[in-house]
Amino acid sequence: MDQPPRPDDGADLYARDHRGRVLRDRFGKPVMRRPDVRADEPAAGSGGQQPRGRHERPPAQSSATGAAGPGDPRGPGPEGVRPEPPRYRRAQAPYPPQAAPRQAYRPDHMSPVENRRPVEAPPRRQDRPSGPPPVQWPGSAPGRKRRRRRPRLRRILGVILAVVVVLGVGTAWWVDSHLNRIEALTSYDGRPGNTSGTNWLLVGSDSRAGLSEEDGERYAAGDLSEGGQRTDTIIVVHVPALGGRPTMVSIPRDSYVEVPGYGMDKINAAFSYGGPQLLQQTIEQNTGMRIDHYMEIGFGGFAGIVDAVGGVTLCPKEPISDPMAGLDVQAGCQKMDGPTALGYVRTRYTSDNGDLDRVERQREFLSAVIRQAGSFSTIINPFRSLPLVNSLTDAVTVDTRDHVWHLASLGLGLLRGSDQQTVPVSGFADTDAGSVVLWDDGAAEDLFRKMR
Repeated sequence: MDQPPRPDDGADLYARDHRGRVLRDRFGKPVMRRPDVRADEPAAGSGGQQPRGRHERPPAQSSATGAAGPGDPRGPGPEGVRPEPPRYRRAQAPYPPQAAPRQAYRPDHMSPVENRRPVEAPPRRQDRPSGPPPVQWPGSAPGRKRRRRRPRLRRILGVILAVVVVLGVGTAWWVDSHLNRIEALTSYDGRPGNTSGTNWLLVGSDSRAGLSEEDGERYAAGDLSEGGQRTDTIIVVHVPALGGRPTMVSIPRDSYVEVPGYGMDKINAAFSYGGPQLLQQTIEQNTGMRIDHYMEIGFGGFAGIVDAVGGVTLCPKEPISDPMAGLDVQAGCQKMDGPTALGYVRTRYTSDNGDLDRVERQREFLSAVIRQAGSFSTIINPFRSLPLVNSLTDAVTVDTRDHVWHLASLGLGLLRGSDQQTVPVSGFADTDAGSVVLWDDGAAEDLFRKMR
């Protein structure tokens, strides 16, 4: 192969191997030597040695004597000794230029530029010891221990809420299927039309049917063989349509009103003559209000509900002692059990106003029972809530079109509080029906007009 010509000044500009041949790159072009290296001219002050680049190594010496071998610029070596070829830096192509890999340096305090040393590389992570691979659980990352995930608070609350909803729905269905139902409300000619809000007719019956001898003595019920049915409690509850405060109006049992088909008589007689249907018609004709729902509580139902909720707190204004009602209490607020509370709402001969004072005690008793039954301590306590549910199904009788959600709506409305009133009266009178209570027609009409 032809050698490139040397320049006239004798300088060799091409890199050569140990045999003096010009090195060529992969494109066949001669590889240029560094511009600061002269092949035949020693650098000044170098002791006759050729200067080297920063990355070049000095020519290798012979392994035996250090003499240069054939083809070495220092001359031939001794016979029988093969000189070690000089080690040159790997030739780099002039193009394309390749940047040297960057090295991280840490400056020295004594010389910020010249004396720099490379930063030691961090130790490599040791390989895993040999052996069987660790067990990988489904869904876990390889090489990591499977953590047991804690259930989230939101999930726990969701489960609790679901359980409460299921229990509530199941309990409501059970109560609704076990309620006592009768055809209490009927349609007739001349019945008032629908009025605003919802009107309930609450009736407390004094029927002794179903009471045992033991219950009769406990409740001071008197003669259990006495037939017929009467009502000592008649309350109309008006619940406004827009969620306002309910109004609870008591109707004295001796009110002298027009009973359809029987003329003027006590309102209590309507229940004895024709049951809930005639009582409904009598109230609607004398008040102008349409009755939407009906609820009746038996004689022993009062006491059973009170005992189920653990008693109620009532506040007599004066001491009351009535052997006929089985009542003997002192004045002031006190907790009463079932038989005592029943006697408290039954007695009427121990006060000056008689039946007018009794209806006030009846409203007080009803509000106390609803307050206690709807309290948080009763709802979360299964020893109270379950007996209460059982007592309600035994003691309460509703219309055929009434359901447990209607009762719940009434209870929630009264739980917020109510305006308690009695039908305005103008006095008393003795008639063929006996001693009766006379309504104040003008004031009574104003009261019922506000509820219509």
